[in-house]
Amino acid sequence: MARTPVDEMTPEELASFAKEVVVRKLSERAHSRGELSQALAKKQVPEGVVDATLAKFEMAGLIDDEDFARSWVQARQRGKGLSSRALADELRRKGVDDELTKQVLGELDPEVELEAAHRLVQTRLRSMSRLDEATKMRRLVGMLARKGYAPQLAVGVVRSELGSEAEALESM
Repeated sequence: MARTPVDEMTPEELASFAKEVVVRKLSERAHSRGELSQALAKKQVPEGVVDATLAKFEMAGLIDDEDFARSWVQARQRGKGLSSRALADELRRKGVDDELTKQVLGELDPEVELEAAHRLVQTRLRSMSRLDEATKMRRLVGMLARKGYAPQLAVGVVRSELGSEAEALESM
């Protein structure tokens, strides 16, 4: 059965359609209000219906940008080893407010970010045994840069890990 175009729907059908879209999205994973608003806009749902629908979901506690941002940051930092700068970019793209992003990222421990950078380099070094030092350095610093780490931090972490690798080989 073909779906009625949005511009031909009654206000009740529009509200039901918008609710259906939001429920489907939230059943996949948590989303920010901005993401849900964009999804509804893509479906050509009028702005007034979008605002009313999302307000109902917020009042019910099913949309919470602060919880979303915290869980997103924890999962992406733990799973991908992303820096706070990369996480801020991701949250911005997801429509999370800049102030809220700053607040959530301010709660991160800088030591955890540094440890993540070391873990990333250690993991990558295992597959680089045949490469020369300069190539290792260039590739590892590039990897950390793509994950949002500052150049000085990336170079320091890579030098530290390359030094640790050299010491381990010398002690054999």
